[in-house]
Amino acid sequence: MKRNILSKIIVFLPLLFIVLIISLYFVCPVINDFVAAGVVKDLKRNPLPENTIIVDEKSAAGKLCGCGNGMQYFGALLLKSDLSLEELKVYYSQFSDKEWDNIVEQQCGNRIEEVEHQDLDFEADIDGDDYYILYEWGSYHGLASEFDLRGH
Repeated sequence: MKRNILSKIIVFLPLLFIVLIISLYFVCPVINDFVAAGVVKDLKRNPLPENTIIVDEKSAAGKLCGCGNGMQYFGALLLKSDLSLEELKVYYSQFSDKEWDNIVEQQCGNRIEEVEHQDLDFEADIDGDDYYILYEWGSYHGLASEFDLRGH
């Protein structure tokens, strides 16, 4: 009887280990998508300047720019504003504590050009020169970044 239970445990433990390792490749992308969505949440915590509205938002996780391996997290807001690009840059610079925080650029089309290795587009119609992208790059150094194949 004890031998039968022991043999079942010996078979079950390696099988459980294999299932856990394989499940990481399905769970980790979901975790990384939540991290990327958190970058957008961080952007939305800053108050909007006057005469500015959020039209759309996007987030992405994966190998988004550059060479090599590694997860990157990107969050962006599409803004429509009566302010100029320079006024928006000055306004959002007060919320930046790193070089890659709260970057503002003119947005001319739906395609988000800041992301090189993934097709990322805003869904809203952009019909003027008063649209701007506010974006930043996030970071996360957990286990989920190692088991997400999008970062390799």
